[in-house]
Amino acid sequence: MNRLAPDEADARFMRRVLYVLVIVGIAAALLKAGNLLILAFGSMLGAIAIHAIADLWRDHVRVPERAALPLGMATALGIVVFLAWLFGVQFREQVNVLVTRLPGLLDQLAAWASQSPVGAKIVDAVRQAYAGSQAARDVGGLVTGAGELLLNCILLLVGALFFAADPGIYQRGFLFLMPPSKRPAIEDALFDVGSTLRLWLRSSLILMTTMGVLIGVGLWISGVPSAAALGLLAGLSEFIPYVGPTAAMVPALGLAATQGNGPLIGALVTYAVVRLIQTNFITPYVQARVVSIPPAITVFAIIGIGVIFGIFGLFFSAALLVVIFTLVRSLYLREVLGEDIPRSRHQTLLGPDLTPVDPDGDESPRESR
Repeated sequence: MNRLAPDEADARFMRRVLYVLVIVGIAAALLKAGNLLILAFGSMLGAIAIHAIADLWRDHVRVPERAALPLGMATALGIVVFLAWLFGVQFREQVNVLVTRLPGLLDQLAAWASQSPVGAKIVDAVRQAYAGSQAARDVGGLVTGAGELLLNCILLLVGALFFAADPGIYQRGFLFLMPPSKRPAIEDALFDVGSTLRLWLRSSLILMTTMGVLIGVGLWISGVPSAAALGLLAGLSEFIPYVGPTAAMVPALGLAATQGNGPLIGALVTYAVVRLIQTNFITPYVQARVVSIPPAITVFAIIGIGVIFGIFGLFFSAALLVVIFTLVRSLYLREVLGEDIPRSRHQTLLGPDLTPVDPDGDESPRESR
């Protein structure tokens, strides 16, 4: 007689405790490997961008399907090389000025702001908040570990190429991990995320271009040194809404302060006017077809993602927020609550017998409803 054997209720309780421990362990491991997860997500985002470029070659230039993807990869690599050439060759002197003089520029800007009691309190608050933050440690690590940053960029680029080469194998593998009855809903959500991210990337490219051009021209008119490099930096910073442009404004104001009050006031007016134009006219028009996330949620979510994953997470925080928002709409609002939210039109990845379906085959696409 097994008098110490657990009864059915005890066994069920022990299984639940074991499940909780396993979930907590997996969550802790994922959090520990946060940088790796962010790099993987960035690679997926890069793969989506490559396929979007390939679609442009196929739809607008009438390139055959087999040649469109290699051309998309080559175009993406060309864009990366072009940006590296801009920073490393064309704007090399301007970038060197920013890098070598940035600490002094920040001190000079802080001294200028501290002339008033309110400005002094703001400077002290910013310094105290930054001193013990994860961002400060990450920035210091980037400065001292340029080799690690370069390696991460190479891994991200190579991962994007691999994901873009055959995305179906990864999507089907993920679906096989799901219960069979849940796979159609998960598949629809995956394609919703991909479609939304593609639109978001397109709108972000437009916003980055307009921001960079307007800021660069405004700073050049104001007489601020390195206006072209600062405009390019402002355009790239738009990839991180609200937080990125604010951080990119600091070196511009620091350089403007070295030229006197006139360029400094001109730089302030430039950023204020461009932000008003961008927020009230360009952004609502460009993002009309993309998920509309309230600004307050965007700001706090981006900061929260940066706190959890560090500066690498901050780079992709806006895209992560788009993914989370889309999954909430697709899985919770549509599948759980039954809201009438349309699905992205796509071809099924798994057939009725759970065998892989060739995306180029004759399988009829799943209709949007």
